[in-house]
Amino acid sequence: MPFESLSERIQMALRRVTGRARLTEKDIEEMMKEVRLSLLEADVNYRVVKNFTAEVKAKAMGEKILKSLTPGDMVVKIVHDELKRLMGGETAGLNYKSDGPSVFMLVGLQGSGKTTQCGKLANLLKKRDAKKPLLIAADIYRPAAVDQLLTVGGQLGIEVFEMGTGTKVADIVKNGLKYAADKGHDLAIIDTAGRLHIDDDMMNELVGLEKVARPDETLLVLDAMMGQDAINVITTFNERLKITGCILTKLDGDTRGGAALSIRYLTNIPIKFVGMGEKLDQLEVFHPDRMAGRILGMGDVVTLVEKAAQNIEEEEAMKMAERMQKGIFDYNDFIKQLRWMKRLGSLKGILGLIPGIGRMIKNIDIDEKQLVYLEAIVQSMTPEERKRPELLERSSARRRRIAAGSGRTYSEVTDIIKRFNEMRDRMRSLMRMGMDGMAGMPDIDSKKFQKRD
Repeated sequence: MPFESLSERIQMALRRVTGRARLTEKDIEEMMKEVRLSLLEADVNYRVVKNFTAEVKAKAMGEKILKSLTPGDMVVKIVHDELKRLMGGETAGLNYKSDGPSVFMLVGLQGSGKTTQCGKLANLLKKRDAKKPLLIAADIYRPAAVDQLLTVGGQLGIEVFEMGTGTKVADIVKNGLKYAADKGHDLAIIDTAGRLHIDDDMMNELVGLEKVARPDETLLVLDAMMGQDAINVITTFNERLKITGCILTKLDGDTRGGAALSIRYLTNIPIKFVGMGEKLDQLEVFHPDRMAGRILGMGDVVTLVEKAAQNIEEEEAMKMAERMQKGIFDYNDFIKQLRWMKRLGSLKGILGLIPGIGRMIKNIDIDEKQLVYLEAIVQSMTPEERKRPELLERSSARRRRIAAGSGRTYSEVTDIIKRFNEMRDRMRSLMRMGMDGMAGMPDIDSKKFQKRD
């Protein structure tokens, strides 16, 4: 989960004021002191912290808040709204051309993950905006950069334009853009070279490329773990190029999150995307309001629904819903839903999007392999057993055969069967009450997914 320690500290501070019928100025002072410390420890810029806490304190001290029937809830809303404002307020859109291929140029330091982000961005816009992207390999300096982009493009089914490493970068970009126009691509994404540090040669080359490509978006790729150094990098790049937005990577890692909370306020450059994992589908649009909700433990149901919509075919979901409405749910349905869950990303990340769950699972080390074990058990059943779950309810011989076939223990197989039956009974009960939707999703018992020694 992004900002895990920051989120925990701010939520602890807010618990001082929530659920109380009356608040005093001293209560607000003590809460704000903890919020201030949590932001500074998260490496948020001092000026940003000072402005943020002053705004929250001024609004929270208002007579209307202190005398409200639910003062704690109103303070939480103030903190949420100020976090949202700090991160830009509204979601930043993309600049597309109305005619001809749109051109996006990704820039940044070496090691920030530009090449991978090119693939992730192309994949996201192909799915979300129905684009036909072309990746242009313009990093001729880093060993194997061209090969890496070719590999990424191959995995995603996205075409890559390359001319090796012996051609001038400006010529590669010029020819790549002509190729994009000739072949009907409506989006060209340029992977540029980075350096270990900012130097004149690097910046001069990028300025030259900007003149050749005339990009609609120049996106700076930043490692979220850079902390306040990220501000210096943005400022330096923006002095020479017209940076239109940032892609913040590794936001799912052990990062303190200071960059995300400081960038917009200090530079006025929006964060447009965030990397939430290493997989090529783990890039998200940055929504300030949703991120504020995550930090405050409110979850992010909208993102969860969007992930489901992107990764689960509507026709598949409708067929499943029809079966559940009829009270039909077998192991084939169960395995299908397990695979849907795996498509959505890490299990801990998914659960963290559900309101109230993030705090419950923060100290649980979830073992993703447990989903693989579940699938192995179900796959070891015969087609008839998957279709008729009742065959397994009293047959020890069948359970022993499944255990041997899946490489799991007899007790694990028995436990899965028990949980499946409980889930199916609950689903049928809900359907009888007229409820539908998510009732049939696999029941998550966090203890079952903790890593074992």
